[in-house]
Amino acid sequence: MGREPGSAEHGRRVPYGRAWNVGLRTLHLMAFGALLGGHVFGVEPERLLSALGLTVATGASLVALELYQSLQWLVLVKGLVVLAKLGLLASVLLFWEARVPLLLAVVALASVGAHMPARFRNYSVLHRRVLGSETPARLAALLALAIAVAHPGHS
Repeated sequence: MGREPGSAEHGRRVPYGRAWNVGLRTLHLMAFGALLGGHVFGVEPERLLSALGLTVATGASLVALELYQSLQWLVLVKGLVVLAKLGLLASVLLFWEARVPLLLAVVALASVGAHMPARFRNYSVLHRRVLGSETPARLAALLALAIAVAHPGHS
């Protein structure tokens, strides 16, 4: 009740969703780390294909998991950060000689995106507000309750 339609709280649930997310994210980081390290240390691109494949598969799975739960993910800052990372990754195809700095930029963007406060990660550029379990109506009710408790008899 009072939750944003289509939000993760209101959207579909994946059985063991948290475990799937953690497992996929762990594999994704391992694969991307191998891929980045390979490029940093000049490993032949053919030898990096399995790391690339696993990075793409786990990344696509993470995006699918988010989208299954709520399409609103696409308009939240956390979803837009992922789309920006995909843009940087695609630019590697055009700027192959700059692949290491581009891949490092992806790591930096991923780190900032994953560790920014929830009020930024869950901000919807479409709705121009934070989406989540605390809707403006619920926050207003909590504020009214806090005022009533702090100042009894002043309604």
